[in-house]
Amino acid sequence: MITSKQRAYLRKIGHTLTPIFQIGKDGVTDEVLTGISQALNKREIVKVSILETALLDTRETCDYVAEKLGAEPVQAIGSKFILYRRSDEEKYRKTELPKR
Repeated sequence: MITSKQRAYLRKIGHTLTPIFQIGKDGVTDEVLTGISQALNKREIVKVSILETALLDTRETCDYVAEKLGAEPVQAIGSKFILYRRSDEEKYRKTELPKR
């Protein structure tokens, strides 16, 4: 669980990111979850876009994906959401969260 100060810091970082995944009309598939999980291992923070054809609620989708992947939902606005998960591998850890 991250604090509100840490969440604000991650929102600041995520604001400049370009979405690297799109969820389409097929919804959240196993392939999408696998791809996002691999990206989280390498980047720690990712932005995901939901296409209009998906007809999914952004907040619900963000919470669902975060729960499935053991990640923290950072922000869900419009059709985009940001997730954070600390990398398992030391060499990919680059995000230093503010202290609690």
